[in-house]
Amino acid sequence: MFALRFDMRAPATGAAATELYAAALEMSSWAEARGCVSVLVCEHHMAADGYLPAPLIFASALAARTSTVPIFIAVVILPLRDPIRLAEEMAVLDLVSGGRVSYVAALGYRPAEYEMFGVDFRRRGAIAEEKLDLLLRAKSGAPFEHEGRRIHVTPAPVTPGGPMVMWGGGSQAAARRAGRHGVGFFAQSGDPKLGVAYEQASQEAGHVPGLCILPPPELPMTTFVADDVDQAWDELGPYLLHDAVSYAAWNDPASGTTSLSFAQTVDELRAENRSHRILSVDEAVELVRSGTPLSLHPLVGGLPPDIAWRYLRTVTDTVLPAAGATA
Repeated sequence: MFALRFDMRAPATGAAATELYAAALEMSSWAEARGCVSVLVCEHHMAADGYLPAPLIFASALAARTSTVPIFIAVVILPLRDPIRLAEEMAVLDLVSGGRVSYVAALGYRPAEYEMFGVDFRRRGAIAEEKLDLLLRAKSGAPFEHEGRRIHVTPAPVTPGGPMVMWGGGSQAAARRAGRHGVGFFAQSGDPKLGVAYEQASQEAGHVPGLCILPPPELPMTTFVADDVDQAWDELGPYLLHDAVSYAAWNDPASGTTSLSFAQTVDELRAENRSHRILSVDEAVELVRSGTPLSLHPLVGGLPPDIAWRYLRTVTDTVLPAAGATA
């Protein structure tokens, strides 16, 4: 029982992007029959290491290479997109995948990305409000009018009402936005106040609160499993640190985001034992037995696929059988 996450970072210190993209598709296809419960991809722009900028295109490739595993795009930076065009792409991907792709839309947090697309970063909240409303109306496939324009997204999606869309963020404003629009909320932290704000806004808008995910701060978001943990830190440490340092450079330490680390060295990252972890087989078995999927990030920091495959197979060939988990 494990989830895969790919952000497709390909720094010069790691494998080539062509190798990483091919490996991600192969791993996803291979993993869905071996206990993989989901594949998650995200979106960022103007990253020096090539962070995935086009998650729907990549998700289409994932859908073509898999048959059953759910695919999550978390997140789509909605203010940077035309919501009608996005709804069309979502409808096509819904058909291609058989309804397996779900979305978390969000504001994003990097001014450089807004600059690249010519969108006013200061107005991102207001822009998101308008675009989220349009996206939710358009993705259903039902015709409607907006500001005198006739809008009808075709072909109709296979999922009734269109693919699931949640709203993501780490602020009470984000929680309230999700509630007002009647969608689920994917928080960046486990702060219970976010859940309260979400439920109150949902009820005030006449919606039944939906799925609300509040990840606890101790939840590891990047996990590997190794027979020899010390040796694994020697081998994987630089790639894990690249991931941690890259995200830290984009974020405020006060954000409280569960997945963030501000460690500056491999030793510091290991000592934190929080966001980026290398578990022993016994630790991983215990986690799976508790019902918690392993959050695997097999190609983290451009990790060469031949190394990544070894650690992935430790999970499928050793951990899952020992935990009594079945595919």
